[in-house]
Amino acid sequence: MNKIKSLMHTKLITLPIIKLIALITSVVLIFTAFIVSSCTTNTTGKTKEINVYTAIEEEHLEPYLSSFKAQYPDITVNITRDSTGIITAKLLAEKDNPQADVIWGLAATSLLVMDQQGMLEGYNPKGIENIYPEFKDSKNNPVHWVGIDAWMTAFTVNTVETQAKGIDIPKSYNDLIKPEYKGFVVMPNPASSGTGFLTVSAILQLKGEQAGWEYLDKLHENIAIYTHSGSKPAKMAGAGEYPIGISFGYKGLLVKSEGAPVEVIFPLEGSGWDLEANALIKKDKIKKEAKLFLDWAISDTPMKEYNKNYAIICSKSVKATVPEGFPSEPIKQLIKNDFNWAAANRENILKEWSSRYDSKSEPKS
Repeated sequence: MNKIKSLMHTKLITLPIIKLIALITSVVLIFTAFIVSSCTTNTTGKTKEINVYTAIEEEHLEPYLSSFKAQYPDITVNITRDSTGIITAKLLAEKDNPQADVIWGLAATSLLVMDQQGMLEGYNPKGIENIYPEFKDSKNNPVHWVGIDAWMTAFTVNTVETQAKGIDIPKSYNDLIKPEYKGFVVMPNPASSGTGFLTVSAILQLKGEQAGWEYLDKLHENIAIYTHSGSKPAKMAGAGEYPIGISFGYKGLLVKSEGAPVEVIFPLEGSGWDLEANALIKKDKIKKEAKLFLDWAISDTPMKEYNKNYAIICSKSVKATVPEGFPSEPIKQLIKNDFNWAAANRENILKEWSSRYDSKSEPKS
């Protein structure tokens, strides 16, 4: 009997302990699940995310970003993408209340404008020593901007249309102002498009300002329409809407690779060019994730991706190859480009250009 009582007493005590252990186990599991679900938050409890503003071609974003997402799966990257002029205008409008954390792949001339207004924070990304000196900020340490690749002016010319209209394929800027091309040329608006701006800037630098504006007056007579996208003239030429599109090399070559009857011409005088470049936005709270993104953006893996589309990349740690269709020595195709002059004069150039030529711009969507 005493043994039975003893067993009963033990059972009565053990049952609540078992329930308590079960309760503790449940709490531990819930807490563990909370920790796992919170792996995308930082120490302040806020989501690990960054806002990235870019003018990189839309079809390039996913291939480029795939290695960042693989390396940092816990960081959400919110992309705001538009043409160079529109992204530049947005950033300038947000100067006093910046929404972006990082600028990725925007024209260096635009970044210089922002730097002149104190909008950029100095930061030396990991691997900065691998970037060629001429392709990064040389005035500040830590640097305020870093290039990743260069893009250059090229004409996309529809050979079926030129043959049908009895006109030659233009080989130079000077060819484009010949009377036989009247109404056959499309070009990007430099206020909206980085390609448009680098082309106008190149003409003003090659010819001098007075002669440059005189040239642009003559070119305007042959222009059918100014687009708000740097790639659109190449697409329009490829589709046969107009015979000649002033655009940039990559887009023309892409249109050709898709089967359009076009030739891509790099002008004899040299191509206007700019850098796709990165910067850290100056703001009260700079996220460490933004710096990680800038470190990644000049590392070897994305550099190899940039090189699939552009003949010139900015890192010496990756052996660049020249994609088919580009000049065999692409650096020699580039004009001597004064980025600081272009940035300092950007507002005046765009104001003058708009007053003279904006009447032929397509409506903004």
